[in-house]
Amino acid sequence: MTDLQTREAATVTHSFPVVTDPPSETSWPALIEHSKLQAGRLLRGWLRDPFTILQAVIYPAVTMLMFWAVLGISITKATGVNSIFGTAPMMTLVGAMFGCIASGLSLKKEWKTGLLARFWILPMHRAAGLVSRLIAESVRIMITTVLIVLVAIPLGFRFTQGPLAAIGMLFVPLLLGLGFATLVTMLSVMAAKAPLVELLSLLCTLLMFFNSGFVPTAAYPVWLQNFVENQPMSCAIDTMKGLTLGGPVAEPLIKTALWSIGAVLVFTYPAIKGYQRAAHNPAS
Repeated sequence: MTDLQTREAATVTHSFPVVTDPPSETSWPALIEHSKLQAGRLLRGWLRDPFTILQAVIYPAVTMLMFWAVLGISITKATGVNSIFGTAPMMTLVGAMFGCIASGLSLKKEWKTGLLARFWILPMHRAAGLVSRLIAESVRIMITTVLIVLVAIPLGFRFTQGPLAAIGMLFVPLLLGLGFATLVTMLSVMAAKAPLVELLSLLCTLLMFFNSGFVPTAAYPVWLQNFVENQPMSCAIDTMKGLTLGGPVAEPLIKTALWSIGAVLVFTYPAIKGYQRAAHNPAS
């Protein structure tokens, strides 16, 4: 090696990548990153789970076709309005609610298998488990809503109030679904062996037959009409009917928001405490 080569070699500097510490597991960046990862895991798991697909998409779509074939023509003739404008919004809510129930059952399974406990000891944000579930539920509800609307369009469903109203209609099931998802999460982590989530599905089935989407509110007995008109599904259905077919929107939308926000306020704290207990105490 010549003197020049020796001097050049001596002046060569090596640059190494700068290694930065990961964000603290209690920081906002960690919450965002960990929630995204967990939400992606949940969505991939639901996509591979036939039961979730059945509950969230196939069941409400097939039920909508059955209602339309059996009752739709009679209701349309009696009211002068295509019944699909009530049935389709009702089925988007059914898809949102039964999808939440299916994911609640998968949460109970994660608790029983000890997966929640294993996630709890990882260096991840403690709130990411619940936040990721709400993110995944939001994505699932939006996809389910769009798919059910696409099935309803050949049956006569239309957006007659313009594009902004159409977009607003798609977000109504999401608004109600987030409140319902909070309730399901709380029930899922309250008791591993108690069939609380399964019993909730029976209540949802009952509500499906007593709302303004199944038949007009005036068709119910007078003593039942106040309940039918103000139960959460009817409020959301009336909002969606106003945004698609036309009619009042503000009042049913306010009622829907109150139902959803009220559920979030009431059930969030028990859901958080129950999730923590479930993570620390794997079910036997």
